[in-house]
Amino acid sequence: MINSYTGLDDAGVAIAAARAGADVVRRMYGQPLSRVDKGAGDFATAADVEAEKAILGVIRAARPDDAVLGEEGGQQGAAAAAREWLVDPLCGTLNYAVGNMLAAVNVALRNGAAAVADPFSGEVFFTDGETAWVRHAGVDAQLAPTPATRLVDVNLDPPFPSAPGFRAVDLLADSGFVGRFRPRVVSTTLALAWVAAGKRAAYVTDGGDLSGSVHFAAGIAVCRAAGCVVTGIDGSPIGRAGRGLLAAADAETHGLLLSMISGRR
Repeated sequence: MINSYTGLDDAGVAIAAARAGADVVRRMYGQPLSRVDKGAGDFATAADVEAEKAILGVIRAARPDDAVLGEEGGQQGAAAAAREWLVDPLCGTLNYAVGNMLAAVNVALRNGAAAVADPFSGEVFFTDGETAWVRHAGVDAQLAPTPATRLVDVNLDPPFPSAPGFRAVDLLADSGFVGRFRPRVVSTTLALAWVAAGKRAAYVTDGGDLSGSVHFAAGIAVCRAAGCVVTGIDGSPIGRAGRGLLAAADAETHGLLLSMISGRR
């Protein structure tokens, strides 16, 4: 059998893998799906599992020596591998399971190329690690972040590690926030890619070190390559010392939100 992924660069592998997962997510949409309970109200569906299998099939064919960290399958491949892919096969499982099409497929090479696929719009947001693009209907357009929409997506899902000093829900009651922005709650990191694409002014989520998160790695990579301002919610670089994520289209928006968050801690 001819390996159709031979010759692809890392961005091409990320795109192909994300698309393979998105094809599964789209095909299984609306079907009765078995669930795997993860505790604390979280679960995976059969679509999560099958999409991850499809993604792994692409990565193994294209980069057999690389390791993979998957949301459903955990660590796979050689522990000493020099390269690792971070995979979230269905970000927005709760949305998807109730028939809401707000979901994403995230594939990222740690410190490298990445892709975020929207299974239902057909858009794939991707980066080679240097620049960021969106591919739709076979056409690539470079991403251009802008705060013009004034829409800020805020992740309200628990846990709330910074409470009581900061809770994302409190930001929505901040008079400065209400006067300048309009909140949205998409409940999938597809919204993070939308910051890079100019569909959102910013994205805010609490949390710990998200630099190696399968949920956020692809979106962070796309945002950075597009020129967004990306830090923790305390303004520190994302990493071991960081907390959560604040990704903004420009420095002004980032500074405004950071001051509002700081004022509530």
